[in-house]
Amino acid sequence: MTLRKWFFLFWSCMALGALVCAIVGSTMLLTDQEFGFLGFKATGFNVYMMAISGLMIGAFSQMGFFAYLTLNYIALSVFRKKYLWTTLQGYTTLFAIFGMGYVLYEERTNNWFFWLLPLLLLVASLIFSWVKVKQTNANAFVPTMFLLFVVTFIESWPALQGETNIAAIVFMMIPLFACNAYQNMMMHRLLKKNEADSAAPKAVKSANS
Repeated sequence: MTLRKWFFLFWSCMALGALVCAIVGSTMLLTDQEFGFLGFKATGFNVYMMAISGLMIGAFSQMGFFAYLTLNYIALSVFRKKYLWTTLQGYTTLFAIFGMGYVLYEERTNNWFFWLLPLLLLVASLIFSWVKVKQTNANAFVPTMFLLFVVTFIESWPALQGETNIAAIVFMMIPLFACNAYQNMMMHRLLKKNEADSAAPKAVKSANS
């Protein structure tokens, strides 16, 4: 992974966060005119501020993604056997599914949201994990589920805590999930391209020798 590709991943992730935040925020503003910084009348300013918030959410997602990569590297060094770390990620993901429901229940969230949020996040994570497996291999399923569900859950913790605000949770969690999914789907493409680029000079050298 070159610095240029990391730079591309960083800024494209932030741009995606800004775009998703602007779309989600504008949709919520149209359905609830009290949502936003200055209400429906300052729509342009609201969209601008939502995009700025999306840039920060994208950067926050990058921090979580890098933290997961670091954790993955350390865990593989500690456990030695990859299947042990994969199994732990699988159990942690199952625990996080029930943990999210417990957090929402403890905060006395509306009954429908208490059931809907963990279910939607689980289904979306399963879909992207299936796509990841199709594009790479079966070993990517559990790590992708862990990243998309557990890491998104942890990153959205500030919105889940305190007085439950459904609008704030949706506004933060959807861009976070989109950014995490984007980074996960782009990583193997960037690494594969990097391997292809590094293999090209070797092939030329081999042909000339």
